[in-house]
Amino acid sequence: MSDWLSSTWEANWHSFLYFNLYRLVLAGLFCLAILFPHEWMARLNLTPSPLLFGLTGTYMAATIAGLLLATHWQHQFNRQLSAQMMVDIAVVSSLMFLAGGVSSGLSVLLLVSLAAASLVGRGRLVLFYAAMATVAVLLAQAYGIVAQGFDQGSIVQAGFISAGFFATAILARLLGQRVMVNEDLARRRGVALDNQIRISQRVVERMQDGVLIVAKGGMLSRCNPVAANMLGLSVVDQVVELSACNPVLAAALQRWESLGDDDGLHFAGAEGRDLRARFERTTSSDGEVLVFLEDVGRIKEHAQQLKLASLGRLTASIAHEIRNPLSAIGHAGELLREERRGEMQDRLLRILNDNVIRLDRIVRDILELGRQNRAEAELLPVDEFCLGFVEDFLAAENLSPDVVALKAPVGLKICFDRSHLHQVLWNLVSNALRHSSGGTGSVRIELLGSQGEGRVELHVIDDGPGVPETVREQIFEPFFTTHTQGTGLGLFIARELCATNGASLELMASESGAHFIVAGRNDTCQLSEPNGARAAN
Repeated sequence: MSDWLSSTWEANWHSFLYFNLYRLVLAGLFCLAILFPHEWMARLNLTPSPLLFGLTGTYMAATIAGLLLATHWQHQFNRQLSAQMMVDIAVVSSLMFLAGGVSSGLSVLLLVSLAAASLVGRGRLVLFYAAMATVAVLLAQAYGIVAQGFDQGSIVQAGFISAGFFATAILARLLGQRVMVNEDLARRRGVALDNQIRISQRVVERMQDGVLIVAKGGMLSRCNPVAANMLGLSVVDQVVELSACNPVLAAALQRWESLGDDDGLHFAGAEGRDLRARFERTTSSDGEVLVFLEDVGRIKEHAQQLKLASLGRLTASIAHEIRNPLSAIGHAGELLREERRGEMQDRLLRILNDNVIRLDRIVRDILELGRQNRAEAELLPVDEFCLGFVEDFLAAENLSPDVVALKAPVGLKICFDRSHLHQVLWNLVSNALRHSSGGTGSVRIELLGSQGEGRVELHVIDDGPGVPETVREQIFEPFFTTHTQGTGLGLFIARELCATNGASLELMASESGAHFIVAGRNDTCQLSEPNGARAAN
C-alpha cells in the first residue's frame, strides 16, 4: 500500500462485522453438518468424533467472541482481524486434514476468508495471511501424505491452492485499494460540495437582490430572505405555487418561457415596492428557472445618494472659491453706495447688494451642509422647546404673536439634537410663512404622540396654496426652489438633519396648504452620519 493510502486508511469496522457474521454462519453450518449428517455431507469424510465436536465448538465460540468484541470494543483493528484469520486458518486446515486433505474442497473456505480479510485489512498483512494459510495447507497435506497415506500427487494440488491464496489476497487487496481511493475521493468531493453549498447559500442569503428558484409547473421551491421580504412571504422553506405568491410574476414567467421575452418585468411587491424581475434558465436536470428581483426604489435611492455625494463635494469646493470674490464684490458695492450719483445708480447698487446677499446665503448653506457633524441628541421636552422657538422666530421676523399657532400637549419628548431641531423648524416655518396668507394662525405647529408609543410627530401646516403635484417628488432635492429669493437648500438640509437624528421628514398630502411632518422617537436615539458630512469628506 502506498504512503498516501496508508495515511488515509481507516478501520472499516462495519465490513469487519459482516465478515464475523459470515464466520458465525459458517461455524453454524459445520455444527449442523456434524449433528445431522446426510448423504451430501458424506463426501467430506467428516465422521462425528469428540475431536470434531471440540473443533467445531471451539470455532463457534471463537466466532461469537470475535463478533461481540468487534461490536462492543472497536479498538486494535489489525490485531482483531489477525486473530480471527489465524483461527480460520487453523480450524479450516484441521477440518481439511480430517476430511482427507485438499481433495475435500474445504480450501475454498480459506479463499473466501482471505478475500474478505484483504478487502478490509491493511497493507502487507494480507500477504502474511496468505503465507500462513499456505504453510498450514502444505503442512497438513504433507503430514497427511506421510501419516495418513494421502495421494502423493495431492501435494501439487496443494501448491496450486497455495498460489491461489496469494493471487486471491493480492487481487482482493488491489480491489480494496481502488475502493479506498474512490471512497476517499467521494468523501473529499462531498466535503468540498457541502462547503460550496454552504458558501453559495450564505452568498444568496446576503444578496441585496431577491433570488427565486422556480421548478417546472411554476412551483416555487426556494427563495432567499430578501425575496421573501419583497414578496411578503412568511414561509420560505416550503414548496408553493408561484401564482399563489404573486400572480403577476407567475404570468410573466409563463410568458417568458413561451416567448423568450427577457426585457424584465416591473411590478408591485409587498408594501407597494417597485420591483423588477429578470428570468434566467439553469442547466440543472430539473429545468429550474432563476428569478432575480431588484428593488427599483432602492436602486434609485442609491443613485440619488451617489449623485448628492458628488454634488456635495463639488458645491463645497465651488463655495470655497466663490466666497472670497463674493466678499470683494459686496465690499465694492458698499463703497459705491457711499457715492450718491443718482437714482439709477442706487437702483443698480440695490440689485447688486440683494444678489450678493442671496449668493452669500447659498454659500453659507453649502458650507454648513458640508460641516454637519454627528448629532448630540438628547431627550427634549417638545412643548417647552417649541414654545421657546416660536417666541424667538416671531421676534426675529418681527411678526404678530398670533401668526404662528402652537398646539403642544405637555409631557411629550423627542430624541433630537437641540441646534438641529431648531434649524429644521426654522426652515420649515420660514418656508410655510413665505407661502401662507400671513394672517392669524396662517402657520400651525402641532404635536402628536404619546409616551407609550415611542414616536412623536411634529406637524408644520400653512394655509397657502400647497405644493403642486408636479413638483412634490422634487421638493427635497438640493437647489430646487419655486421662490425667486430661495436657495433650494432649506428642505434638503432639514431632511438631512432629521436623518442624522434618526428621524424622518415627509410631505403629506393635504387639501389646502403644505403639510410637513417631522417624526422622531421619544425613547431611544438612532443616529447616523448625514449624507452631507459624507459628501464633504
